Amino acid sequence: MNEAVDNYCERLDAGFWSEPLNAVTNLAFIIACVALLLFWRRSRARSMPALFLAVWIGVIGVGSFLFHTFATRWALAADSLPILIFILAYVFMAMRDYLGLTAWLSLALVVVYIAASAVATPLLASVAGSSAGYMTALIAMVVVAGLMRGKDRQVSNGLFVTALVFCVSIGFRMIDLPFCSTVTAGTHFLWHILNAVVLYRLARTYIDSRERAVAIAS
Repeated sequence: MNEAVDNYCERLDAGFWSEPLNAVTNLAFIIACVALLLFWRRSRARSMPALFLAVWIGVIGVGSFLFHTFATRWALAADSLPILIFILAYVFMAMRDYLGLTAWLSLALVVVYIAASAVATPLLASVAGSSAGYMTALIAMVVVAGLMRGKDRQVSNGLFVTALVFCVSIGFRMIDLPFCSTVTAGTHFLWHILNAVVLYRLARTYIDSRERAVAIAS
């Protein structure tokens, strides 16, 4: 678990601060977390799933910081597992709270997503490389946005715009190593900044939808 991992252009040795940009830009996730917590506090809905999303974005930032400083196998797990949990949690919430499915059916579709991702990721790897796993999340985002078009235009628009930002974010992640000789600092730090925007927008879209649901019910 303490085996060194070197996946990014910026890292030149095994030192703690060998990825300063990749490490420091994880502050973007903390900023997104704090902004969402402040917004959630003012919200009329104050839903617990929304609170989870806000807090978990902070957890993602901490995990990513650990990976880009310690750069070991255990730090890689600390980075990747919180992201996976966020994705699966959001898929469940989208099925249940956006599309109005039952909790059990929503959970079943989470399992379907996991299976589909396991099949699609190796197929997409030839194009997207190590970013292939995120492509399935992007596809799911676009599909849900499309399904919500006639049901809740604000959620649909929010997800579509977020998907566009996510495309750019994934692009910067993909070109980090291929353009390393040209951009010596790499481009992975831009993935952090834009991905913080993506996660903020996903959580904010969810919080806003819960706020509207409370307003309609009252």
